[in-house]
This record gives sequence, structure tokens and C-alpha cells, in this order.
Amino acid sequence: MNESNETNAQAITLMVQGTASDVGKSILTAALCRILVQDGWQTAPFKSQNMSLNSYVTYDGKEIGRAQGVQADACKILATTDMNPILLKPKQDMVAQVVVHGKPYSDLDARTYRETYLPQAEIIVKDALTRLRSSYDVVVLEGAGSPAEINLKDRDIVNMRLAGWADAPVLLVADIDRGGVFASIVGTLEILLPEERDRVRGFIINKFRGDVSLLKPGLDWLEERTGKPVLGVIPYLPQLGIEDEDSASLDSKRVQRKWNENERIRAKDQLDIAVIRLPRLSNFTDFDPLQEEEDVHFRYISNLSEWGQPDVVLLPGSKNTMDDLRYLKESGLAERIAAFSQDELGWVAGICAGYQMLGKKLLDPHRYESDHLELEGLGLLPTETIFTSDKRTVQVQGISTLFADEGSDIVIDGYEIHMGRTTYIEPIKAPFNIQAQVETDSEHQRTDFHGDGASVENGRVWGTYLHGILHNDDFRRAWLNTIRTQKGLMPIVGGLRFKERRESAFDRLAEHVRNHLDMKQVYEIMGVIKTRI
Repeated sequence: MNESNETNAQAITLMVQGTASDVGKSILTAALCRILVQDGWQTAPFKSQNMSLNSYVTYDGKEIGRAQGVQADACKILATTDMNPILLKPKQDMVAQVVVHGKPYSDLDARTYRETYLPQAEIIVKDALTRLRSSYDVVVLEGAGSPAEINLKDRDIVNMRLAGWADAPVLLVADIDRGGVFASIVGTLEILLPEERDRVRGFIINKFRGDVSLLKPGLDWLEERTGKPVLGVIPYLPQLGIEDEDSASLDSKRVQRKWNENERIRAKDQLDIAVIRLPRLSNFTDFDPLQEEEDVHFRYISNLSEWGQPDVVLLPGSKNTMDDLRYLKESGLAERIAAFSQDELGWVAGICAGYQMLGKKLLDPHRYESDHLELEGLGLLPTETIFTSDKRTVQVQGISTLFADEGSDIVIDGYEIHMGRTTYIEPIKAPFNIQAQVETDSEHQRTDFHGDGASVENGRVWGTYLHGILHNDDFRRAWLNTIRTQKGLMPIVGGLRFKERRESAFDRLAEHVRNHLDMKQVYEIMGVIKTRI
């Protein structure tokens, strides 16, 4: 066994694949990344092709899948597009925006992408992986969906063919919470080719609830049936505190909230905050901090029957603003939101697409986003948005005058991902003053200073392009306390420090997985000793 790869040109590789989508591949990859870093290995994540509406903006203003950004954070390194060279963002049925190394390439339907673009994608993926492997000790690869999709295997660039290119041993993850765990594992192996089956070196059973001793007869059968070890049974870990990748995870969260409804009865001093669950919702991680605030009763709503009596209504990002705006109007939610905003106790805010929808008008004369040339917005902010061909993707920092104490500002940071350009149609002071390093060409950048967002009614209605605005603890608490004071509730001093809790969550996750996963066997599978420290 090698004690290190210092004399090798290419890093050690390990791959996490799953029997299906949403079995926990992304979170387990993040856990392995943090464990390896704790054990002294310079580690990087990699997912060749990701399909997600939950994006992450890298330090140089490129767009990758949220999961790989999170995994890079677990590795304590800056995320780059080499970690996710191809991102597919579903736009319409059977059509997705193809993002290559962080920049939009084209909108392609599924057949065109598969038959025309995948050969090019294969080269891009291999080059990105080679660069990563030349810079780190270990690269932890994540698969997508299932490796046993017969109709996709011949042009696969994200599962078993990728494992072959990387010469990576595979850990196969299955979710016991959804049932049929043994059938899913054995069935997956049966469909794989013999050489692919040989790459699977062990199984991880995820999201277990109950007494693991009752599972042992099944584990013994599985190992005897397949000749491969069960490396660990990972108990379900509630309230993890690390953001999810896509709406499949969001759906499971909603189910879990319904199961715990008796435990989540709104307290008298809690603010009821409702997020509109748009059909094409994106970047829902913007609201993760609100779910951790003790004085917030947080929920998603999709129709008028779920409206209830909210204190705050939030409009999130969307992959198709125009179509989701039509949804709001056709469902009656647009009219209800407008009426709610007229109530002196009604608070409304929008982020990115939600900010655009709150304006007077949305224009798409060149049909960059949809077939609608023009739509009236909700009319709550004095803004107008026109959609353009170029996407703005930048990390930003700055200050907020909104909800700040008189004579002071609140320091903020976040990131932008949007194709629309929003202007004011009447004089208004921007509530956020930000700066960003904007790429002018492949070698040069300039510092861009500008005002962002709009606010009316003393902040009761506001919007911004800044994803992550609510991850800023001081801003979030100032906003919540302003609402609390208006409603006759006592403001809360201090409160949640979300960013500090998130870093602790990585360590908590790593400890949890380390306690239930045979890391000695994992290191043996990788061909290295346990630690470099």
C-alpha cells in the first residue's frame, strides 16, 4: 500500500455512487471529504455532470452545482469549475441550460444533448479531472442517479465509465428509508457489467432508523449473496445544518415536517414565514437560516389553500421567471400577495427572480427565457426587468442600509446568478451597496460598484438579486427584529450565528459518519494508510 501519492502524477480516487437519486450521495461525499481532510489529506470533490437548480458561485464568478460548492467547503478549499465542469439546469420539459465550466453554453433538449454534445462533454470532463488530480492528494468523485440505467450506460460520463477513467473504486450507497434496500443493491449489481461490478468494493446503507441488530441477518445475507462488504449502516441524522442539493431533498423535508407537525406547532412569539413553492424554484438554500431560527415558524406553500396567516411571504429564485409569474397569477397567489402587501402588518420580500416578479413589468423581447414577450409584474416595487443573453454570476460584498440602526450600516455578502437587468422607473434609493470583481476578459477583472435591490413601505416590501442575503446573521436578525417590534414582540439580542453553525455541522457530520463507517476498510480500498498526520 502507498503511504502517500507524493511521487505520483495523479491523486488517489474514490467514488460514491447510489442505487437511485436522493439516497444521500452528496452528503456522504461531503462527509468523506471532511474526514479525509481531518486525517491530513488534501482533498477535492468532483462531479462531472450535475443536474440541479441549486447553484453555487465560485470565487471567480462561475456557476457550479451547489453540492460541489458545499463539498469544497467541507474540504476547506475554494470551489472551482473543475469540480463540476458541466451543470444542467432544467428550464422547460425536456430542455435544460447547459453550463460548461461555469458559463452558459446553450439550451439543449435531452436528445440533442445526448446524441450531439456528450462526445464533447467527455473530453471536458477528463481534462477537468486530470487537473484536479494533479493538484490534490485525493479526489472524491460523486456519481449521479443510478449507474444501472440501461438506456444511458453507453454514453455515461458520470457513473461507471467515469470510474473507469479515474480508476476509482466505488462505494455504492442505498437509502433504507425508502424501503427495498436489499433489492435495490442486488438489482443494481445484477444490471452492471462484470467489470463494473468488480469496481464496487462495498456498500453503505444510509438513513437507517431503529435497532441495527435487527438488520444484521439482512446484512449477512447481502454480503454472502454479493461477496462484498457492508462498510457501514449510517443512522438518520436530523437537523443536519448543511444545505441540500435539489428539490428532491426539499420534498423529503416537507414530508418530514408533516410527520413532525405536532412538534412544530407555532409558538405565540414566533413569526410565521411562508415561502412560495414555485414550480421552477431554484436556490431554495437561500432560506436555510430561517429554518434554524427559534423565533421563526417556517413553511413552503404552493397554493391558496396553504396560505394560512403568514407574517412574512417570500418569493424565491426561479429558473423561468416568466412562467412562474404566470403560475402565480393563474393560481390566485399573485392577487393574494398583492392584497397582503397592502396590510400594514404584511411583509413581503423577493430574491432574484422573486425580486423581478415584485416589479411593475418584465420584458423578454428576444425570448431568452420564455415565449412571453412582456408580462405585468406584481407591481409592488417601482422596477422593470429586461432579460438579456448574458448571465451575471459574481460573488459580492458590501453594506445594507435596510434595517440598520440610524447612522450605521450592516456588512453583507452573497452572490448573483441572473440573466435579467433591473432598473428603477421612479427615483428610489438602493438598499444594498455592493462591489464585485467582474471578469472583463480571460486575464483581467475590474471592480464593479453598484446599488442593488429596491425597498418601499419602510422595508415592508423589498427585493434583491443577492442570493445568500439571509445567510448574513446581522442582516437577518435586524430584519426579523424589525418585524417583531412592529408586531409588539420583544426583539431578540444575538441569536443564531448560521455560518459558524454550518462549519460545526461539517464536523458533526464527519464524526457521525466516522462512527458508523468502517474507515479502515475504506482506506484499504483506496490503497493508503489511514492518516497522513
